[in-house]
Amino acid sequence: MGILTWIIVGLIAGAIAKAIHPGEDPGGFFVTILIGIAGAVVGGWVSSLLGFGAVDGFNIGSLFIAILGAVLLLFIYRKVSTKS
Repeated sequence: MGILTWIIVGLIAGAIAKAIHPGEDPGGFFVTILIGIAGAVVGGWVSSLLGFGAVDGFNIGSLFIAILGAVLLLFIYRKVSTKS
């Protein structure tokens, strides 16, 4: 996928991940978008490693994988950045 497609998928995935996993995020909306983009990349990489196929374009499967990656990264980010 092209970089612009990754950004668009990441933006959508970040917004959906925020809706699935609501709450206060350290960093706000822009950090959530960046986590969405990173989640798209990580989700695609893990999906390829596990043999589910490559993330290859803007489709439902790619978006679902990106959302799962973004939710996972958002969860980890909150756990790491929250003060105990």
